[in-house]
Amino acid sequence: MSDSPETTATTGRWHPSAFEPLTLVVTVLLSGLGAVIGIVLITSLGLACNTAVVGALIAMLIGRIPVAALSGMRDRHRQNLVQSAVSGATFAAANSLILPIAVPFLLGRTDLVWPVLGGAVIGLAVDSWVLYRVFDSRLLPASGAWPPGVAAAQTIEAGDQKGRKAKILGIGAVAGVAGSLCGPPMSAAGVAFLGNAWALGMFGLGLLIAQYAPTLTHTDLHAAYIPHGLMIGAGTVALIQALLLLRTRPDSPRTKAATHDQKTDAFAPGVRTVDERRLRRGFTEGLLLFTAGAALIAFLGGITTRMPPMAVAGWILLAGAAALVHQLIVGLAAMHSGWFPAFAVTLIFLLLGLLLHLPPLALALLVGYVAATGPAFADMGYDLKAGWLLRAGTVPWLPYEQAGRRQQYLSQLIGFAVALTTVALLWQPLFSQGRLPPLAKVYTATIDTGLGDSADLLRMFLWALPGAAIQLIGGTGRQMGILLATGLLVAAPHAGWLVLTALTVRAGHHTLTRRTRSTPKAGDETLVLFGAGLIAGSSLHDITRVRDAL
Repeated sequence: MSDSPETTATTGRWHPSAFEPLTLVVTVLLSGLGAVIGIVLITSLGLACNTAVVGALIAMLIGRIPVAALSGMRDRHRQNLVQSAVSGATFAAANSLILPIAVPFLLGRTDLVWPVLGGAVIGLAVDSWVLYRVFDSRLLPASGAWPPGVAAAQTIEAGDQKGRKAKILGIGAVAGVAGSLCGPPMSAAGVAFLGNAWALGMFGLGLLIAQYAPTLTHTDLHAAYIPHGLMIGAGTVALIQALLLLRTRPDSPRTKAATHDQKTDAFAPGVRTVDERRLRRGFTEGLLLFTAGAALIAFLGGITTRMPPMAVAGWILLAGAAALVHQLIVGLAAMHSGWFPAFAVTLIFLLLGLLLHLPPLALALLVGYVAATGPAFADMGYDLKAGWLLRAGTVPWLPYEQAGRRQQYLSQLIGFAVALTTVALLWQPLFSQGRLPPLAKVYTATIDTGLGDSADLLRMFLWALPGAAIQLIGGTGRQMGILLATGLLVAAPHAGWLVLTALTVRAGHHTLTRRTRSTPKAGDETLVLFGAGLIAGSSLHDITRVRDAL
């Protein structure tokens, strides 16, 4: 379903603009709501929430208000623009902006809050730009899983078409809310119906090991840096694999990038819209922009006056490269599993900084800059996946897809602007009340306490070897090493059982359809819709926790 979306063909001469008055007003208002929700949850409960589904639902309700001026919101593509901005504002405000600036505040350097916020804005802007440039390439294909994006698209389609789709999605949403009320994150089961089975199998295995290994082996995996070591090894191999994909090579007929000269009137899932040249250029631009941003932060943060010139140059190169690698690892994990280990990977770069004996000021700025990248990269991937699915039935397809993707990017920039304004207004009263992100407290505690003994470091690097081997065996299409480490680092209680149970149901369904010689298409659609409903219900439950956090 996610590889070959099936929608009713429509003729589209132009795509709705993100700056249409009605769309813009709804976008700004709901982005403000999403930003506040994200800030409240991250500062009180330490979690971020995907508000894409909620944004789409509210946009649908607005379109059904019996007022002629609001009828434009009935258009699925306008709803897609709104949900893109709302989810972007939520993750930007929570993960990319307020979390980084809490680090210098906790270290007693309130004078660095504004410079770090400036650096976070740079990281956020480059993050989204790179994803916009490379989405639907061989490395980050639109046909990839991107489970929350499928959930958002299915929600919008179900609201548009009603009938059987809406019923199945609704049943899944009710199950998602009910299950989440009992404790386990039902989104874990939802993504297992949508994502890469091999990748999610390793993700579920990692979750189970994280849950039971400490009791069975009497070992604190995180204190021993075992998950970090696995991620270092898997991340290093993943980076090498990505670099190999960036090499110049002729595109195969199936994956040849689409151009205006090709016959692209109809949707063609095997034809990608970004070729290797643009993929390579996108990441090159990202590295240069991240490095330039790091240089500006070094100047604004005072590193240039406190460290030797060569050390400053090394910090700038490290920060620029770390930001790019961070977004790549987070993006790959998000594409396959719908979960991204942004906090854990940032912590790994913090440990690297400690290993290099960087002073606390340089560490704080490094953490703030790297933490700002990744979440927006992953979230925009979800949103562009949703738009890709919703636009699949439009004729002519290619120009409409390109126009829609551009409008989604602009819509997310609006959401980012609203998020920045919200954070700038709220951070001081929140921090003065002691409401700081728990994750930022972990970063500052790590900076204060430093690294463990040499045995811990040796263990971390030894565990990098199996992480690298698993990633190498799985290859770029499965990302098994990255997903195993992600499960160990996320460590959500009971989520591993949900993932593996859903995968078992999925495998049983395929076996049954083969034995009965029936077409699996209808059953696959049911699983996808139910999984999307579980994710939607889990997201709705997360938002209800705002009341508990206030």
